[in-house]
Amino acid sequence: MTSRNPRDSRLRLVRPRPLAAAPRAVTQRRSPRPAPRPPEGTPPPGELARMARTGLSDAARVARWADAALGPGRDGATPDGKGTLSDASAERAAAELGLTPVQVRADWDTARLAGLIEVHGGNARPGWRLRAWNRDDSAVLRGWVALFDAWSLAYPEPADHEPSAVAEVVSAMPQVLSFLQLSAGPVPMEQLLDLLEQRVTELRTERCEIPYGPQPEPASQAAAENTPLAPLLDWALHALASVGALTCAAGQATLTPLGSWAVWVKLEQICVAAQSPAGNIEASAEDMLRGCAQLRPNAARAEYRAWLAARPVGSAITELLDAARGEDALSRGLAFEALRVVGAPAEPDVRAVAEETSLRPYALLWLAVHDGHDPEDAHEVLTRTEATWLWVDTAAAVADHGEAPLLVRHLESAVQPTVPMLLDEVRAVGHPRTVQVLVALAAAHPDPALAKAVRRAAFQVHTGGN
Repeated sequence: MTSRNPRDSRLRLVRPRPLAAAPRAVTQRRSPRPAPRPPEGTPPPGELARMARTGLSDAARVARWADAALGPGRDGATPDGKGTLSDASAERAAAELGLTPVQVRADWDTARLAGLIEVHGGNARPGWRLRAWNRDDSAVLRGWVALFDAWSLAYPEPADHEPSAVAEVVSAMPQVLSFLQLSAGPVPMEQLLDLLEQRVTELRTERCEIPYGPQPEPASQAAAENTPLAPLLDWALHALASVGALTCAAGQATLTPLGSWAVWVKLEQICVAAQSPAGNIEASAEDMLRGCAQLRPNAARAEYRAWLAARPVGSAITELLDAARGEDALSRGLAFEALRVVGAPAEPDVRAVAEETSLRPYALLWLAVHDGHDPEDAHEVLTRTEATWLWVDTAAAVADHGEAPLLVRHLESAVQPTVPMLLDEVRAVGHPRTVQVLVALAAAHPDPALAKAVRRAAFQVHTGGN
């Protein structure tokens, strides 16, 4: 006979699984796709890595100096907490390395953009790429591509131009780079300027047709449209040249072997997304994440990379975090999985949203893994309340997108050792989906006594009673 009293059912303690690791309600398999070959004439990876090491040698030198001279227990390198090298450290590095302080700061900034130095909170420390610099060609190439992606930060933008016009040029440059890559040789500046003007005009037309998100003030928009683009093209090309992506000479621009390879990689990522079952490349972040919910983790990461490759990294991060703030808990978890693909450039934004209740557990887990914690143990950074909130949020995702047995198995990931303790803390945590989660769990659970206890808890949360 079944007891009428709620059982003190013991829950088996297991490590919480990442949301993206949960089985999907629908699984789509990609047909095998042969590994694409880079364009003829592209140097082999080892030669490309040698070029990248040469181009980043000064940045690596400063990063190694900082590792030795400014390690734990020594004077801090970034007193402002933003990754800016202190005056004293810059002077000391200049004296010991035979450089000027200006050169040291430039190399420091390059090292940060390439991931040779990582800033966590107010502390700077060597990145994993610096540790792998001499033995791992892929780490070197990823570091150079990270610098390539951040080209607009590597060279001071014109101070006397309308910021919205600068942003338009940054958004239009992928098409200019694609044209340079397809041309496979020098291209006259006049031709590049014509292409840039066409693309900027398209962007302005799209903005007028589909008002999405915050729009520029009319006066700012008018100023941008009256801004000549030739000086901004000159700035963009020199910025790309400063990171080693192209050369400018005799009124022409030519991609370097590294630059041509990097653009090909980006184009290939876009092609992969265009050929995917979901076709997410032009979708909003929310729609892209919803499409990726049907894919296995590796396929989803490929979609994230392609989607990110088609957008400026800053706006992509903003769009992903906006999607994470929505009502769909599954999209919230997947948004932070996509931000893992972004990597270090997303850290300041993720750290900033850690104060938002709905995003805090995800942000803390993201930061823990980013700081070097084992993903299996990252949940230990969460307080009991944060872990309980995440349990309810994940249960909401399972209830919306999964199957009843999966929701029942989700009980095993709770940090509380008993069902009554879990219900008490779930009621106290104040998650907006608590009632729906408890009702769904009660309907799915095969134990009548436990289901009754869960329904009672749902009713008490709904009525505000005890």
